[in-house]
Amino acid sequence: MKKWTKISTVLNGFLLILSFNLSASVETDNYDQVKAKLQAGLGMYISAIGDAPVPGILQVITEKGLFYASQDGKYLFRASIYNIDEGMRNVTEDTLGSMRLDGLKKFKDGVIEYKADNEKYVVNIFTDITCGYCRKLHNEMDQYNELGITVRYLAFPRGGLKSRTYSDMVSVWCADNKQEAMDNAKAGGSVPSKNCQTQVAEEYAFGQKIGVNGTPNIIMPNGSVIPGYQPPKQLEQALKALL
Repeated sequence: MKKWTKISTVLNGFLLILSFNLSASVETDNYDQVKAKLQAGLGMYISAIGDAPVPGILQVITEKGLFYASQDGKYLFRASIYNIDEGMRNVTEDTLGSMRLDGLKKFKDGVIEYKADNEKYVVNIFTDITCGYCRKLHNEMDQYNELGITVRYLAFPRGGLKSRTYSDMVSVWCADNKQEAMDNAKAGGSVPSKNCQTQVAEEYAFGQKIGVNGTPNIIMPNGSVIPGYQPPKQLEQALKALL
């Protein structure tokens, strides 16, 4: 007798219920077939595919984020998986946290850094120079630094790679004095056009891959995320809670 299980999740407000035959094993050579099927159907590049923590489901890492799929590639969904036996640990967020920290290594020389003299913490923040709350955060940079918080900016032009903001952010990243250019741009000043080899496009793509869909987006030292502006003292408390 075949053994079936039902797995339910909420996707964009709808309850999605999928049934899987757990007696069928997922073979490694099936990964390439599912990957090809999903890439052809979705038009998204898949960088990795493998078993999810739940039997019968595959974990799919794409250029647009982390998804899950049925073992035949027929169903694709985005959800959070929680381990009830481990106190409702968010397994999906753990995976994303590791992806964020690993990915940040590539951009260690491609950020614009505001270093605290008495550095206690380092946060990486996806920013857009036209974003209101990004500007509010930037206006309080001295306060963050005084609390020992070093801020490292990654570029996330919300309008995409064909927007004026993207071009302006490339100019900021190409400036001889990047901090001065960032200060001016965040204050609403004009951005002198400049072009060079930058990682702005790669940082934007990385942000999409790890689920960034707005700015500011703060990546904490443990890989977790605070999606939005945090006042200096509030961010300090959140960082202390990680210790």
